[in-house]
Amino acid sequence: MEKADLEELRGKVPCSAVLEDAGFALDLRESSGKAMKYRRASEIVIVIHDGNGWFDPLSDAKGDVFSLVEHLDGIPFAAALYVVAELVGFVPSEPVWTHEARDRAPDLTIVERWRVRRKPWPGSATWRYLRDTRHIPEAVIRIAVAANLLREGPKGSMWAGHTDSAGEVTGWEERGPDWRSFATGGAKVLFRLGRPDALRLCVTEAAIDAMSLAAIEDIRADTLYMSTGGGWAPASAEALRAHAHRTGAHLVAATDNNAQGETYAGRLRELSAEAGCGFERMCPLAEDWNAELGRNQESRGRENSKENGCRMPAGRLKGDASPG
Repeated sequence: MEKADLEELRGKVPCSAVLEDAGFALDLRESSGKAMKYRRASEIVIVIHDGNGWFDPLSDAKGDVFSLVEHLDGIPFAAALYVVAELVGFVPSEPVWTHEARDRAPDLTIVERWRVRRKPWPGSATWRYLRDTRHIPEAVIRIAVAANLLREGPKGSMWAGHTDSAGEVTGWEERGPDWRSFATGGAKVLFRLGRPDALRLCVTEAAIDAMSLAAIEDIRADTLYMSTGGGWAPASAEALRAHAHRTGAHLVAATDNNAQGETYAGRLRELSAEAGCGFERMCPLAEDWNAELGRNQESRGRENSKENGCRMPAGRLKGDASPG
């Protein structure tokens, strides 16, 4: 097949069509306009580049629609061509959260867009979303607001800022009752809550989880709670290395309690070994730290409702204790 024919075929069949035909289902809760997560049992594939690319978050596998067929079916490239050709005309289902307005290039820069948004305030839609829906205590919300880490997003959503080494906003995680994404045109580095010079470095997969863990730990003064925004961008890895190379640094892989969380934890373990810093794996008993926070609050509420007022001791979180 000529190169021009390959390009034409590649442009006619999105990766999502291959996945849906193979029995994968779109995980709306974990997807965004830039990265659509598909699941089939324990398998996960993320579709990117407007359907033209993909990667496996649990391995190093990635590529185009042809390599996706090779990856899924274990067949050579020549056979993959026939599989893709048979899917010409297959239209994958349209995600309900697709918004055409988000495809337009923003008129303002990332920094300008951040500056023009209001900070959350007590009683605002974002404040209520964090406090009532996500169970984040107001004390933690106030600290994050004071650190210039939060903004009011559209329709009651939250913007949680990622910053570079100079403290400049590079992008933000977007979370809301019906929305999950990252700033269009922004770059993932790190969401950082706590003292910049803290040596205990807790790394989570989402800003909501970083704030949740901070709440569970009563915002330890020796800890910097961070989020990579659900990815492993080169800028995020470089920023983590800069923190980990400091004398006395101790890296805590506080990622989710699932296969993807274990993969991220493995990368953090390798990074800590490279930097020569301490390492600890700590994960929630629930799937993520926000679910753990909600469960803890429900448990406290039940105990407080008892007439004798006694409280049960808090359950130990699953994890590997650090040496000493």
